[in-house]
Amino acid sequence: MTHVVVIGAGFSGLAAAAHLARGGARVTVVERHDQPGGRARTWSEAGFHFDMGPSWYWMPDLFERFFRTFGHEVSDLYDLRRLDPSYRVVWPAPGEGSSPRFPPGSGAPPGSDTASGSGRSSGSWDIPAGVPALRELFEAEEPGGGAALDRFLAETGAIYQAANSDYLFRPSLTFREFMDPRLLTEVVRMRMLRSMASYARSFFGSERLARLVEWPVLFLGASARKTPAMYSLMSYADMALGTWYPMGGMHRIIQAMVQVAEDQGVEFRFGSRVERIRVEGGRAVAVEMEGGGGALSADAVLASADYHHVEQTLLEPQHRQYTERYWERRTMSPSSLLYYLGIQGDLGDLPHHTLFFDQDLDAHMDAVYLRPAWPRSPLFYACAPSVTDPSVAPAGASNLFLLVPLAPGLEDSDAARETVFQGVMARLEAHVGLPLRERLVVKRSYAMRDFEADYGAFRGNAYGMANTLRQTGPLKPRLRSSQVRGLYFAGQLTVPGPGMPPSLVSGELAAGVLLRDLGVRPTEASPPGSPRP
Repeated sequence: MTHVVVIGAGFSGLAAAAHLARGGARVTVVERHDQPGGRARTWSEAGFHFDMGPSWYWMPDLFERFFRTFGHEVSDLYDLRRLDPSYRVVWPAPGEGSSPRFPPGSGAPPGSDTASGSGRSSGSWDIPAGVPALRELFEAEEPGGGAALDRFLAETGAIYQAANSDYLFRPSLTFREFMDPRLLTEVVRMRMLRSMASYARSFFGSERLARLVEWPVLFLGASARKTPAMYSLMSYADMALGTWYPMGGMHRIIQAMVQVAEDQGVEFRFGSRVERIRVEGGRAVAVEMEGGGGALSADAVLASADYHHVEQTLLEPQHRQYTERYWERRTMSPSSLLYYLGIQGDLGDLPHHTLFFDQDLDAHMDAVYLRPAWPRSPLFYACAPSVTDPSVAPAGASNLFLLVPLAPGLEDSDAARETVFQGVMARLEAHVGLPLRERLVVKRSYAMRDFEADYGAFRGNAYGMANTLRQTGPLKPRLRSSQVRGLYFAGQLTVPGPGMPPSLVSGELAAGVLLRDLGVRPTEASPPGSPRP
């Protein structure tokens, strides 16, 4: 039986392992940490349980697709709840930052704090679950906004369906895969190569509405000004499909994936750090472990760890596809400064997800992409999972996770982290009206040097390679090595790109290419939304 060693037990590695085993391979997953998950690991302290990485559950159809491939419904494996509101957006106060304009006749009249029934206030919006309520919010912000939302969702829904039924699942090994008259016609017709920022403003006059529909592309690692409008499918996922949460935390997804993989016969070795991929005669033949851990012989190796780390650290120079110069010229996604906070007492009226867009978004994006620097007044995101799930904090306490996007490769110091912490906490406390810092019982920060140490992340990136037009599809690092036979890659630095659902797809694509190269035709997965077999 063909033996495949998978390096890394994150989303893409687990997906690849399960698909490989289903295809008939014997699969061993080696993971440097003592638990699965990669960036989706957990950390616990004093009764608080923190998801260390992903916290947004979008594209539920892709998770359903994965688990149905192996005979499961999501509901068999974890308790998934739709959040309502999906999230809150905190806007700049009038006269501060880049406060968006209000078109005449839209929103609340002067002196009014809330537009009645719309979930909007002068300072923040609670974004409701479901298109009908969203339509009301958009119409309250600008006349005709509801109809514009319908048009926007019709276009982006068509993009989403086309991607999830076909284009997302092309391995992008050559440009010929995309020489498709139907695809090219649609790209031209809907002008999908223009920026997401331009696309959003072709529908909405209100700057707040434009910001609201464009912000999801930040998950793809670039500003809306640099991200092609083809990625507007993320906005459709947000608004039409909703924001969800698995009770028990995001790590419940990882536990379910491990269960699926083990049911397929996959073997796991945790606490096993790879030192070198052995290449003989131009073929990957073994994975050598650090610390006298021996070697695992292999007919093929699938590396889901950081692509740059694998090539530059685990392979001899003659076996690498990409030079350091190549990597230095890539546009990376942001890194992140994270805070895991345990707080005694409640968090006021803070919902599960809150986006603090109360400062100048363009200035912050410039500090991430154009002139890398620690931002003076950063945007940030607050996640309060204990609002939905009491199990993640002790009784009478609250679990709080903060994220500040940063340019990758910055000098990372404790002093810089603390300065940012005090600034964002002051804004959060002003928003909820509570002295949260006085009630801190757990505090841990995590940023570039931690991403590098724990994941070998190139320049401390958090999300992978940015999905700019010049880094899309076949222009990304390839799933299959051109220098070493039997070596394959998956994860956020290759296709399709950053995020949990794309990582699921990446693992499936890499496994499919590997199996076909070995002469095994992969069993087709069910399309999203298909009934359970």
